[in-house]
Amino acid sequence: MRKNYQKIILIGALFFVLDNVSAQVDDSLKIRTVEEVKITVGSRNKSRVATDTPVPVDVINISSQSVLSPQTDLNQILNYAAPSFTSNSTTVADGTDHIDPAQLRGLGPDQVLVLLNGKRRHTSSLVNINGSPGRGSVGTDLNAIPAFAIERLEVLRDGASAQYGSDAIAGVINVLMKKNTNKLTAAITAGGFNSKGSNDHSGGWDGEKYQLDLNYGTNIGKNGFINFTGSLMKRDDTRRARANTSNIFSAYNAIEQRALNDGVNISSLFGNINNTPNSTQILNYIKQYSQGVSYFTTQQLNQIQNANTISAMQAALNFDVTSNELNYRGLTRENFNMRVGQSKLTSGQLFVNSEFDITSSVRGYAFGGYSYRGGNAAGFYRLPNQNRTSTSIYPNGFLPEIASDVIDLSFSAGVKGKLGNINYDISNTFGKNTFDYTIENTANASMKYPSKTSFDAGGLGFSQNTINADFDTKVDWLQGLNIAFGAEARFENFKIKNGEEASWALYDINGNIQTSTTGTLVKPTDFFGNNRPGGAQVFPGFRPENALSKGRNSMALYTDTELDITDKWLVSAALRYENYSDFGSTFNYKLATRYKITDNFNFRAAHSTGFRAPSLQQMYFNSTSTQFVGGVPFEVGTFSNDSKAAEILGIPQLKQEESRSYSAGFTAKFPNAKLSLTFDGYYIRVNDRVVLTDQFSRPSGTYADGTPLRNLQLAFDAANATAATFFANAVDTQTKGMEAVISHKASVGKISLNSDLAVTVSKTNRVGDIHGSDVLVNAGQINRYYSEASRVYVEEAIPRFKASLNNSVEVSKWSFLLRNVYFGKVTDPNVVDVNGDGIVQAQVINGQAVEVEHPVWGGRLVTDLSVGYNFTKSFKLTLGANNIFDVYPHENYGPVAAKRATGVDNSGNVIYSSTPSTIDLSNANQFVYSRNVSQFGMNGRFLFARINMSF
Repeated sequence: MRKNYQKIILIGALFFVLDNVSAQVDDSLKIRTVEEVKITVGSRNKSRVATDTPVPVDVINISSQSVLSPQTDLNQILNYAAPSFTSNSTTVADGTDHIDPAQLRGLGPDQVLVLLNGKRRHTSSLVNINGSPGRGSVGTDLNAIPAFAIERLEVLRDGASAQYGSDAIAGVINVLMKKNTNKLTAAITAGGFNSKGSNDHSGGWDGEKYQLDLNYGTNIGKNGFINFTGSLMKRDDTRRARANTSNIFSAYNAIEQRALNDGVNISSLFGNINNTPNSTQILNYIKQYSQGVSYFTTQQLNQIQNANTISAMQAALNFDVTSNELNYRGLTRENFNMRVGQSKLTSGQLFVNSEFDITSSVRGYAFGGYSYRGGNAAGFYRLPNQNRTSTSIYPNGFLPEIASDVIDLSFSAGVKGKLGNINYDISNTFGKNTFDYTIENTANASMKYPSKTSFDAGGLGFSQNTINADFDTKVDWLQGLNIAFGAEARFENFKIKNGEEASWALYDINGNIQTSTTGTLVKPTDFFGNNRPGGAQVFPGFRPENALSKGRNSMALYTDTELDITDKWLVSAALRYENYSDFGSTFNYKLATRYKITDNFNFRAAHSTGFRAPSLQQMYFNSTSTQFVGGVPFEVGTFSNDSKAAEILGIPQLKQEESRSYSAGFTAKFPNAKLSLTFDGYYIRVNDRVVLTDQFSRPSGTYADGTPLRNLQLAFDAANATAATFFANAVDTQTKGMEAVISHKASVGKISLNSDLAVTVSKTNRVGDIHGSDVLVNAGQINRYYSEASRVYVEEAIPRFKASLNNSVEVSKWSFLLRNVYFGKVTDPNVVDVNGDGIVQAQVINGQAVEVEHPVWGGRLVTDLSVGYNFTKSFKLTLGANNIFDVYPHENYGPVAAKRATGVDNSGNVIYSSTPSTIDLSNANQFVYSRNVSQFGMNGRFLFARINMSF
């Protein structure tokens, strides 16, 4: 495999060298590069091009990428085309399986602003609350926009809150839609993963994907157009587990199956095994059908026959029979594997873009679209020997599924024209995203037999309406002054819709919801007396107490200027004032400059302040359940920022994140070599960053009045809670990095050669102390504000080094794409004995022992190769591969025995346990690769064929 990497790098380098040689053969060639297109982001000067800006702007031609690129969704196209951008699918992460978090410059998914045709795009309704990069954030769902509708992307890699408002701390992604007319284009793509890891590492094909894209445009009047894009896609799941090594069946399960074969359902005869009138019948059935278990020993059978009470029978049947029972049922351990890999997905999208004359001096425009995606992801397998498994319904256990219905709707309309010397653009943009959960192939283990197997678990919704009035004009002063100014009003709403009662309720054996007076003997149990949990397995629904509808509004004024002091020296400045109805006002500025040292060499630099308003989702998301302690109901879960629990525990109201950004770099063009180069370094400081805390818990034990631990107990009691998670402005961070892009484009005769080499290096770390409430900090729970796992997700869970080398060649009717992307190392938030010294290393942090020995998954090189052939001007066939060499991440750690940290001694040293305990990050062979972090996924080689047609 290493030799393959070396070969492919060599081939890529040869392409790059040939590119330069060919360019020098014919210096008279004039090629209009993408970088010379007038940009619409980063500068409100409509004549500015990407290589002439005071800040870095990448221009990515998506319409050409859609022909040769193996990637078809916008997140993955960007992940491979723009090194500063990172996005990967997650697995077994609830809703995050269906919407991929995306990040720019190593910052959070909610710290990059997305525009569609220059208008603010709404975010997703989903909060990423599970273990994945971007935990606690709310990003924009880029995959709701069909890539086939896009002409190009403009990626502004610099803070721009003073220009565009909240979220633009890392930068801005502007998605520009197609304007083609009098042409119907179509793309039909079919592919799948043909990998050594397919089908739980048995090889072959899985994850098949079929996609149809259509685009058509026509004229409106003399100067107008309307362009439509439709997209249909279906993909299957992938499976990357290995044989489940867990204990699966108990002796009771074996007898239960023999009875079921004879039409007797023993588990349906009791709700609470210690309170059933059917005890004698149950015992008799067990004794009768135990005779049919051929592998029981004489001693085991005798113990069963001599058991005349339920407790004695429980003792007699409490042993594992997995191997023998698998043979009896004709099953293998693979039948109990989880679905680890990409989720199933079906989607349909319809987008439109239009512009037209209203009068001779006024233009109208309208664009937007509708996107529906139906997803299906699975959770942890519920094994027959577990108390959460209703074996009366599922004798072999079950794999619960989260079915999602994600609907994304957007529409923008406006008018633009000129009043005297002032250009104006007045618009209204509406966007809405809903995420509804249906839990399938599952059960509420506390329900009476027969139980439901599908539940409406509720959903989330977010809507945003933005009104913009934008103006700009040119003033003949010095070498030209561009002045832009405007106002924005934004109205947002976030909703949580509760699920049906059975999706969240914990019932007693009579079918009533448990309360503080529910006795032990009416609580449902399994055969061994373990209490059954309530709610739909894998995702208990939102309760009526969680349901809400919250809104806010904001108003903003801005000015954005650019002055060409001389032909060589450009300076720009922007100011923005914004007021939010829920947390107040913010004022931000930006200064930038570019100086042309020569006609082909520019120096540029920028400084700005920025902000990100906490999202409504972060402020109001809540998902709680009720637990009874000593007959008293207490709440457990994630509490909203305005809850009583947050107030009592000292969690302050969320406020805006504030940032300071600095960047400097240069651009260079070498016309004779047809080469361009950009290099930029940056520093971003973010204060009061919003994070999702770990779980704070009520201390156990007895403490004297007035002590911090007693005060925390009283606070939890007053809040009616025992464990709580919150969103909080808990930390300050700094991010440093550099980015370089080398591009070369040339053609000789019928040969066209394009090469792009891009590199990004970044590092994020916390600075200063954790911001915590006194009541929690004094009680020793400060590390739960920003835990070691949270630190890893923020600082080390995405590649800090990433490089890509893209080479495309056009030779007569042939097209070739060769792309190498190197994804740097990442750190797993889990801990294990990595170095094999028998100890999980820990450090003393804030007076507590914190384990810090994490797996580090090394860098990987992934190669894409595609070949296309134009049979006619209107018909092209492309064959290709993503990850052609079938590269996988490093494998996860299986069972490892090691001593764990238990505390800190009086001298400040970590105390370790005297005996080792076992850590299994693979979860019984299910997570062969980490499910918490991944540079490029875990699916292996993807092969595809694509037909592009135009009419």
